[in-house]
Amino acid sequence: MIDSHTHLASCQQPEAELVAAAAAVGVSRIVTVGTDAESCRLALAAAERHPEVYAACGLHPNEAAGCQEADLELIAQLARHPRCVAIGETGLDYYHEHAPHSDQQRAFRAQIEIARELQKPVVIHTREAADDTLATLAEHADGVKVILHCFSMPERIEECLERPDWFISFAGNITYPANAALRTAMLTVPAGRLLVETDAPYLTPVPLRGSRNVPANVVHTAAAIALERRIAYAQLEREVEAAAAAAFSW
Repeated sequence: MIDSHTHLASCQQPEAELVAAAAAVGVSRIVTVGTDAESCRLALAAAERHPEVYAACGLHPNEAAGCQEADLELIAQLARHPRCVAIGETGLDYYHEHAPHSDQQRAFRAQIEIARELQKPVVIHTREAADDTLATLAEHADGVKVILHCFSMPERIEECLERPDWFISFAGNITYPANAALRTAMLTVPAGRLLVETDAPYLTPVPLRGSRNVPANVVHTAAAIALERRIAYAQLEREVEAAAAAAFSW
């Protein structure tokens, strides 16, 4: 199985222990995600130390307040590293309001262009901003692979699936009893476009909810998805590995 989105540097356990524990339960690759320049450097360093770890480099919308051209140029520079397989996470977050919408939108559009230039996918964070997020992608991301991280827009799933270069990634919250609509949306995602993630240390799946999440827990989310899709875990594993290879070009 592949954890397509995690934050190793934000987990409490030592990085080597997290990677080893994931490998022990069959996690073959991990994408650890930067949200600002410092966490991008940490993600790249982890990818350099562990062959099964890759990095994504980006400026999170909650970190976009006051961002300048130099900040975005630095992200582009870091993203040129050969162990970086994606740009982001970027996008729009109107829930936390940590950054002005105009700054978020400027950083978002710039990172789409970085993804286009480097021919890497762009990883999308969106919260309470579905309309503006999807409109920005429709206007600016043509020809760029898009990974909708921690998918949270079940009412927009058909719109997302109309775009063949968009991948849908589900986190541990799909296992929560209240998220029936998310599970229904997941069932419509075709094989080859569905990814699984932890977003560790956040969104711990059932049955471990209440503890801090770790990359090894992606297998619990994957098992729940396989059960919902009425396929064997091994089949889902093959499908997710193929989808990740298509998305990240590794």
